Amino acid sequence: MADTPNHDANVQAAHAALLAGNARAARDLYLQALEGGRADAPVLLGVAHASRSLGDETGMLAAVDRLLAGEPRNLRALLLKGDHFAAKGDTRSASAFYQRAVRTAPPAAELPADLVQELRRANEICAQYAARYKEWLRSRLAAAGYDPARSSARFSRSVDIALGEKQIYLQQPRFFYFPELPQIQFYARERFPWLDEVEAATDAIRAELIDVLRDDSAFKPYVTGSANRPRKDELSLLNDPAWSAFFLWKNGEVVPENAARCPATMRALRNAPLAAVPKRSPSVLFSLLRPGTHIPPHHGFVNTRLICHLPLIVPEGCTFRVGNDVRDWRKGAAWAFDDTIEHEAWNRSAETRVILLFDIWRPEITDEERSLIVNLFESIDAYGGTQPQWEI
Repeated sequence: MADTPNHDANVQAAHAALLAGNARAARDLYLQALEGGRADAPVLLGVAHASRSLGDETGMLAAVDRLLAGEPRNLRALLLKGDHFAAKGDTRSASAFYQRAVRTAPPAAELPADLVQELRRANEICAQYAARYKEWLRSRLAAAGYDPARSSARFSRSVDIALGEKQIYLQQPRFFYFPELPQIQFYARERFPWLDEVEAATDAIRAELIDVLRDDSAFKPYVTGSANRPRKDELSLLNDPAWSAFFLWKNGEVVPENAARCPATMRALRNAPLAAVPKRSPSVLFSLLRPGTHIPPHHGFVNTRLICHLPLIVPEGCTFRVGNDVRDWRKGAAWAFDDTIEHEAWNRSAETRVILLFDIWRPEITDEERSLIVNLFESIDAYGGTQPQWEI
């Protein structure tokens, strides 16, 4: 312990020598401190920097590896290791160390200015590597006959995910999960030929909607509280008329007075495989989103159903996202999607957006499974004894 001050003095002198450009003297002093037991980060980093200045890549790497063995998240050591592989042309290894540093770094306000600059440099290098890799991979695929406009759409999505351009979104139902169902964001329109009848009735349905809109009290906030449940507002829209609804069916039951106002709408849905679960579904409603409203990302309750939209009043700037797929509503163009995959909606226009929204059985669910699901929820409700509240 008596020699510690001497080692501290050696380290200070080594720092000064390194700053003055005398890398050899600096390394000798750092090594003396190291031999005396000062194997901390400042010393090992000093050895690494001095060795690199002297062209001694082996010595630099040995010091960095020793430091990372004890401090695997040391940012400066990670950057040095990345630089080592970058100089050798090993971009994959370089990216691994650069990205590790960038992803584990604390906020910039907590770091020295020079380290912030080094992390920014590493991030820019990784972006350059990624761009070159994407260009190379896509050109190779094109040479093999791959055409994103004509080849398998599923394969195209897999490439986007592999290149980090899209992420993986999976079903995350908040209440009930039915296993072994496909993870599909928007379903192919041709799977639902009965939607032709719904789309054909767009003008008649829209006319009924416009009549309802003349009644200022017809629409109620979609997100409402329940007296027998703790108050929660994950979407920050509790009791907010910015997202409102006019229900024709609600929780598996027709709303007689509302349905009577919209006979064409009810008739258009006569062949739809509505997800009939007593006291729970279907729900059929006009969903209204006022100007400037954003419905934040969220997940639906059960993955045994799909949600259908028929756009009725859709000004420009109204957008919907399910997983990686972002689409604009178009009047009269219906779609079906899995609402247990993360989704969100925007009305960026200065006008109100309204769609017809309803839930249907997922096509992969068999008749037997539908009956079993109904029995399951009837049993759950019989035990609880209270009216459930499902949302769309």
